[in-house]
Amino acid sequence: MKAAIFRPASATPGHFLQIEDVPRPQLTAGHVLLRVVACGVCRTDLHIVEKELPPLHPQIIPGHQIVGEVVEGATPELPLGSRVGVSWIGGVDGDCWYCKHGMENLCDKPTFTGYTVNGGYAEYALARTDFTFALPAGLDDVHVAPLLCAGIIGFRSLRVAGVEPGERVGLFGFGSSASLAIPILQSWNCEVYVVTRGQNHRDRAASLRATWIGKEADQPPVPLDRAITFAPSGKVVLTALASLRKGGVVAINAIHLDQFPAFDYDKLLWGERQLRSVANMTRQDARDFLTTARDLKIRPEVSVFSLDNANQALLAVKDETGHGSTVIVP
Repeated sequence: MKAAIFRPASATPGHFLQIEDVPRPQLTAGHVLLRVVACGVCRTDLHIVEKELPPLHPQIIPGHQIVGEVVEGATPELPLGSRVGVSWIGGVDGDCWYCKHGMENLCDKPTFTGYTVNGGYAEYALARTDFTFALPAGLDDVHVAPLLCAGIIGFRSLRVAGVEPGERVGLFGFGSSASLAIPILQSWNCEVYVVTRGQNHRDRAASLRATWIGKEADQPPVPLDRAITFAPSGKVVLTALASLRKGGVVAINAIHLDQFPAFDYDKLLWGERQLRSVANMTRQDARDFLTTARDLKIRPEVSVFSLDNANQALLAVKDETGHGSTVIVP
């Protein structure tokens, strides 16, 4: 099969991946073999290939928003030819304290698709059977791919922030995940305040009817009940914190964050304001979000790249030059 291979020792800026022919994965117990029909490109993939997340293997196939067709390892729940999705969490141990207490997203020994095991920047991928998800009808392969991480983790971020219907919610940074959170917030009758640096992102927020849209240094015109940060920047977290009412919550949706600047506790955090981090997702988050996406008919805007152009797809995410979510189609 053709695959995009990341080798940390030889990767260079802008040319992270080598496109090669490699052996097709061999089916193992408890897994299904998928023919990859689409794979979303996530900012976490960029953190991996830029080594902001420490490399774990001499080589890996990235990609964790996989839409695939079952070609081997079928089960009654996943018949041959069925369409399924795979996300960032590719497996958990099931035995640790967190798994036993309904917090599998915090598992001590998780498997991460496209990071600890090979992912979906390829023509075929292997996935644990119990970590695949039936996909809703009504969305084609390309448009459902971004829902499998950006959508799910954005949905979990709303849960971690404790968003209630009718509240004022700030979205700081406006990539794929934030854009997929807007229709959910609107279905909850929330006012949505967007702060983002890119004109393309501000235009996208306007097309999605955000209540208010500002530039990176702008402050929302009203105190916010909740805020979610999507940019991997400690400075952005402080901007969001400064926008909260007393008792408000900031949820940090980032697997990697640059240095946190010093800040004035009395002005920013005092008053029972809270900072919470968002870590991964659970299978229940995935099922709940995919049901919500089906009911709300969420259809992301996408930019499509071929597998041969996987490096360009990553650069589109890095430089924020793509329209909407970025998807690779093998």
